[in-house]
Parts: sequence; structure tokens; C-alpha cells
Amino acid sequence: MSKRDRHKHIVEVIRSHRVTSQELLREFLLERGIEVAQATLSRDMRELRLVKVPGADGVGFYSSPEEWDSTPSLESLLPTLFHSAEGVDHLLVVRTMKGGAQTVAAGIDWEEWPEVLGTLAGDDTILIILRDPVFLPEVQARLESMAGHDG
Repeated sequence: MSKRDRHKHIVEVIRSHRVTSQELLREFLLERGIEVAQATLSRDMRELRLVKVPGADGVGFYSSPEEWDSTPSLESLLPTLFHSAEGVDHLLVVRTMKGGAQTVAAGIDWEEWPEVLGTLAGDDTILIILRDPVFLPEVQARLESMAGHDG
């Protein structure tokens, strides 16, 4: 099966099912007769820009970029999901409500702030890597302000 066909099936599964893990996605693909290695699936998901977003019940599920237009902006997400931010040197650690880190990180990535080299997100923690340590206070203050945590 070509990568294009595999990507098509992945998007169809994501749109038709609430997929909460890569393993569950692999199972849905297997039901369609598509066997894929975990490393290949991870790469496919990155290429398709799939992100895990929190559901109303707090359980995260994968979403495609086409659905991002209906996803609230970073400005509207942060007041609900942001907990705190603290950093040192090139690194800013942002704490979110449980299940909110990947959505907030995707929002930060979507903003394409020039000060930010990249983000890594877990369940409730985001690591923001800054291009220069001088940007840390500015990015931290911007996030806190957007979250309504002005000091």
C-alpha cells in the first residue's frame, strides 16, 4: 500500500472514530487490512499534522488540521487550560490543566512566534524551546497575559 493510500485511511479513521491512542488507530487500520509499524504510524501522524485535543470528558483524541478551524484560538484556550509558566535559559515550562498540553502546544506552534524554536507536549506540561534566552520573559509574559494571569 502506498503512503498516500495509508494517509487517506488514517484520516478517514480519525474523522469517523474517536481515536484516543496510536495503538487504537493501529487497531482500526488493522480492521481495514492495513498493518503498520508504530514508527511508521508516528511518522504518518506527524506528516498529517494530527494533534491530540482534549475532549469534554477530559480524554484526549486525535484531530486533523482541517478540524483546527473549529478549534478555539490560543487566546480563548489559555484562560481555561493554562496553569503556570516558569523557565530558565532557553527553556520555558508551561503547566496546563490535565489533557490540555497538546492543544495549547499546537496553538503556540500555529502562532509561529519568531522567538519559539519549538514545543514538546505531554499531558499537562509543555516544554517551549526559545531561540534565545533573552526572549524568555517576553514569551512567559505573553502567555500569562493571554491566560488572564497578569501579575
